[in-house]
Amino acid sequence: MLVPASVIGLLSFIYGCISLSSNLPSEDICHGNNSIDMCPLCDKICGYWNLRETCLHSRLTYLFDNPSTVFFAVFMSLWATLFLELWKKYSAEITHRWDLTGLDAQEEHPRPQYLARLSHIQKKSLNVITNTLEPTVPFWSMRLPATILSFSVVLLLIAVAMAAVIGVILYRMSILTTLSVYGESAITSNAILFTTATAACLNLCCIFLFNWLYVWLAEYLTEMELLRTQTEFDDSLTLKIYLLQFVNYYASIFYIAFFKGKFVGHPSTYNRLFRYRQEECGPGGCLTELCIQLSIIMIGKQAMNSFLEMMFPLFYKWLNTWKVRNNPDRQVKHEDTTSRKLPPWVRDYKLVEWGPRSLFPEYLEMVLQYGFVTIFVAAFPLAPFFALVNNVFEMRLDAKKLLTMYRRPVSQRVRDIGIWYRILDSVAKLSVITNGFIIAFTSNFIPKIVYQLSVSENGSLEGFLEYSLSKFNTSDFEEDMRPQDVRGRHVDVCRYPDFREGPGEDGKYQVTSTYWRILAARLAFVVVFENIVALVMILVRWCIPDMSPELRDRIRRETYITNEIIIQQEALRACGRGVDEPEVVRRLSYINENADRLNRVLRDSSMSNFDLEVHGSPATPGTTLRTGPAAL
Repeated sequence: MLVPASVIGLLSFIYGCISLSSNLPSEDICHGNNSIDMCPLCDKICGYWNLRETCLHSRLTYLFDNPSTVFFAVFMSLWATLFLELWKKYSAEITHRWDLTGLDAQEEHPRPQYLARLSHIQKKSLNVITNTLEPTVPFWSMRLPATILSFSVVLLLIAVAMAAVIGVILYRMSILTTLSVYGESAITSNAILFTTATAACLNLCCIFLFNWLYVWLAEYLTEMELLRTQTEFDDSLTLKIYLLQFVNYYASIFYIAFFKGKFVGHPSTYNRLFRYRQEECGPGGCLTELCIQLSIIMIGKQAMNSFLEMMFPLFYKWLNTWKVRNNPDRQVKHEDTTSRKLPPWVRDYKLVEWGPRSLFPEYLEMVLQYGFVTIFVAAFPLAPFFALVNNVFEMRLDAKKLLTMYRRPVSQRVRDIGIWYRILDSVAKLSVITNGFIIAFTSNFIPKIVYQLSVSENGSLEGFLEYSLSKFNTSDFEEDMRPQDVRGRHVDVCRYPDFREGPGEDGKYQVTSTYWRILAARLAFVVVFENIVALVMILVRWCIPDMSPELRDRIRRETYITNEIIIQQEALRACGRGVDEPEVVRRLSYINENADRLNRVLRDSSMSNFDLEVHGSPATPGTTLRTGPAAL
């Protein structure tokens, strides 16, 4: 399924590379005749800078913010829906193949840990499913406190993850200020790119650090909730860990996509947080920074997980081997020791044990990857391609790992992937909203469309750069915030990316009517985009059934055969036997006839004359007449 998404993403990126030279805004920045002085990036110590320094930044932005991005976002939203529908269809076939269609979760036995925790409870209740007495969990003394504690700790961990994001933001602000003041000219011109890349690497380190804490605490909290069955336990644990990992991996990306640079203000009145200016986006928006953040976290996570997945089994296998060799209680014959041939069970002990939740990291990795591929794909069209490359290597690494490093797993009967499917479905629906808002509010797609339709005389982007920058009189700076280092340059008017009135116009520094027109166009685009995609998603789900017609007919056929066997048995029982016949003889005869009838029905179930056999009609003129249930 990733192949078509990867191809379309590569085509979108290639289109951006080919049409880069014809992008007028980036060409105006790189080769414009006029020198545009931009307002300082920080208070006091930062000086004015030339817009031409962001030439590389503007070109990188166009590679991912071009007209093909909208088409690719719509395609990926449909791809996410198609993926889930095809998975449901495939899952139904697998469930039927392994005879799990009628498996009921209520048939599960209570967890041993659950019964051990409730061994002191005297109050018991009748389980209407199994008709057995089971201990009842006290609601006020055990269930409610455990639920409140679990909910509170999860909120605390989410707050810790958000605090880490704020710390990375402060790091980015301080590094950007330092590079703007003390950096070389080559570094200063790419300060935004350098700061974004290093901040993303720092954020990735925090993510891996928090992962260990989240998994351990989630397991501890779920044990305290006293869930009866293993399915309930796994679903609760899965939801906790995914919620924490969602915040851990995506919080910084959501910040750049939807909050960074949206509430900055203007040079005369900046909106401040703890007396500090908020981060600003470049003239081309925050899409490039979002792309860098997303790519580093996604690719770095995949590379690190692949490395750890191979190193940990090797380490544990080596540890088990060391235990075998240094075990003083092992009884190995001298000839086996000299020839270094150990018994099979000893060799198998060296392998790593496959626990009941050993597949959980694999599921989590794929679901997080699904989120990277769908939620923010409008900012990084190459995400499906890197996911495909990772999965190709992952399949071979997992195959080698399972065959050579782990003991044989103990199979478990389950109908489906459980709560993971509901998580995937929620992510697919969320991706429609996020991609619509990224295109409308994070990229420059809507301002360019408005400029081409309502401002440009020839329908091109000529003059869009001037159109998207507002003017600010440097004499209007606050005295305590006025730039002190202007590098020997006298600047009367600086520019900043916004749609506000100029210093010599009515309503100085107030938003213009253009701002409101663009805002209305952005909101209209979100509404149209989401409704069109939602409509097509509904049509896709309606056209693709959850179960193939062939499988549905097969299940109906099996149900029909089962019902006919039951009817035949009931008919034989209703006929009864003679009263003079001994009970033992009647019972043995009844059993033999039923077994013979069942064998004949199953043998002839695949033949074309099956219906005739069931209903008691002769299949061929030479066959013996068999009595059907109607005749009996």
